[in-house]
Amino acid sequence: QVQLVESGGGLVQAGGSLRLSCAASGRTFTSYVMGWFRQAPGKERDFVAAIRWSGGITNYADSVKGRFTISRDNAKNTVYLQMNNLKPEDTAVYYCAAYTGLSWSARSNKSMYDYWGRGTQVTVSS
Repeated sequence: QVQLVESGGGLVQAGGSLRLSCAASGRTFTSYVMGWFRQAPGKERDFVAAIRWSGGITNYADSVKGRFTISRDNAKNTVYLQMNNLKPEDTAVYYCAAYTGLSWSARSNKSMYDYWGRGTQVTVSS
């Protein structure tokens, strides 16, 4: 059974940094695409970043490009989202997700993802 468990959320001032972690278990993820999405109150769940586990190819939403970095640690089966220069508009619940990486082009489409974590709250104060 696949499990994705997020951690690392919290309250931070604008301009600060946080690092989110997503611990993955239940199978070998080398053929998977791992993504981070976020959902603010009353809004849709939006794509943030994705990484192809094999090869480490990455992709970012325009709103976070240059500020956020997605990475993975093969030995720990963990995906990270380093978030720098945080803004109040980054406030949301952040979710880790995974799908079998047959189509990298679908990485920003949340309906492609088969597995989801429960999310971790990130709050950025102004």
